[in-house]
Amino acid sequence: MDFTINRYKLLLQSFKSTQTFGEYLNETFTCNIVLRHDVDRSPKNALKMAVIEHELGFKATYFFRSHPHVFQHEIIKKIESLGHEIGYHYENLSDFNGDFDKAIQNFSETLEKFRIIANVNTVCMHGSPLSKYNNQDLWKKFNFRDFGIIGEPYFSINFNKVAYVTDAGRKWNDEKVNFRDKVNSTMHFNIRNTNDIIKLINSKEAPSDMMINIHPHNWAFSSAEWGKIYIWQGFKNIIKIILHTLDKRN
Repeated sequence: MDFTINRYKLLLQSFKSTQTFGEYLNETFTCNIVLRHDVDRSPKNALKMAVIEHELGFKATYFFRSHPHVFQHEIIKKIESLGHEIGYHYENLSDFNGDFDKAIQNFSETLEKFRIIANVNTVCMHGSPLSKYNNQDLWKKFNFRDFGIIGEPYFSINFNKVAYVTDAGRKWNDEKVNFRDKVNSTMHFNIRNTNDIIKLINSKEAPSDMMINIHPHNWAFSSAEWGKIYIWQGFKNIIKIILHTLDKRN
């Protein structure tokens, strides 16, 4: 089965090294894989992954949402203490129904709450697939650098030079169930499962640089958890496909 923690360990073991998003931007560490986690749900799974990565000698960036069930202070502190980077997974524009002024005020206030418990210099939008508002659009009116932010993946990386792989929707680079977690790129790879990524990394066709985005809530630490996630994500993906179809008709 894919999306098990054992399969994730195999993926990690295929890497020579990883770097955080902040290290990539600052060019303080040279390797070809930027490891990123969008913590939409399940901060406990995020911590488990962070511990495994630390034990294997890898570092990653963990972008946390600010919702109470995700914004768990002690877990965030623990992940940072393991050498990982903490970032803010913002969704202010969708939370405030497209009101830019309220959204940017909330962004600033929430960022300060993050900075009380962690060193936060990077942000990344949350896709908010059920909202008609794209959180990236916040930066059409404002500049994230005015808040001491050094980068946002969808604005700060040239994805024609850095390959992008994401497990959004518990599938790999599947645009049918991936509403906004995608990039404009000339690089495309036929990836159906985690083994395909491992094969790509070990092949002569491996891209020189990659950002791999892993959502901790997609990965199971037991058979029971795997089945629960499979059913829940399957239902969500049906909703996403319907939304995609309606969006194309409009």
